[in-house]
Amino acid sequence: MPTPHFGSPLTALGRGLVYFAFTAAMMPLQALAVTFRWPLRKSLPHWYHRRTCRILGIRIESRGRRSPRHPTLFVANHVSYFDVEVLGALTPVSFVAKAEVATWPFFSWLAKLQETVFVERRAQRTADHRDEIASRLEAGDDLVLFAEGTSGDGNGILPFKSALFSVAERRPKGQALTVQPVSISYTRLDGVPLGRYLRPFFAWYGDMDLGPHLWHALSLGYVTVVVEFHEPVTLERFGSRKALCDHCHAVVSGGVAVALSGRSRAVQALPQAG
Repeated sequence: MPTPHFGSPLTALGRGLVYFAFTAAMMPLQALAVTFRWPLRKSLPHWYHRRTCRILGIRIESRGRRSPRHPTLFVANHVSYFDVEVLGALTPVSFVAKAEVATWPFFSWLAKLQETVFVERRAQRTADHRDEIASRLEAGDDLVLFAEGTSGDGNGILPFKSALFSVAERRPKGQALTVQPVSISYTRLDGVPLGRYLRPFFAWYGDMDLGPHLWHALSLGYVTVVVEFHEPVTLERFGSRKALCDHCHAVVSGGVAVALSGRSRAVQALPQAG
């Protein structure tokens, strides 16, 4: 990550304090909703993420139309820990995350409260994780799969892991599973294009330390994130999970390239939370 030359520690402190206070107030209610299986357990995180995006200085431009079918498996690229806030603000979803997230202080609690599915990278556990994801889809839950298996630098897309698409072979409630590719791009800071130099201030990847990276990201201005929902598809259209994986990778890569180039498509700004 480049050495930061700007940012306000007071901004980071203010955002951090408000975020943690607001989050701490919401966690007990969500814990009750999850424990007793209240419908609120799905709508509360959506409401929460919309407000935390405002707190954290994230402005979202949404392109395309989200799949109206439930369940839908959203297949996205992964740039930052902010991706969860951004996608959670746009639609009520749970996430598929690597098992290490379940060990992180504080953030593991948030992930569990949003009913995240944790997956290990060991091949011998693949079937178990596929079954758990399939059971959630069978229950009608919409899930987000970060198909790169890790986060990238935000300037391009890493290869998608076709093994993660094995769940698309299942047929929840006897119907072909809807898969919707989603592109996530961090494009501007206070209205100015980020460029390759500034984008790593928000992209978290490689051996970056989470604490210092998060602190500096919070110290900056307002970041614009472009999210594009592409045409929903099913495995039946492609015949194999490898072909489906390749299609999703191509579509998401194209969406990121368009967003980073500054070219416009139909854009819907996320309404300001009241």
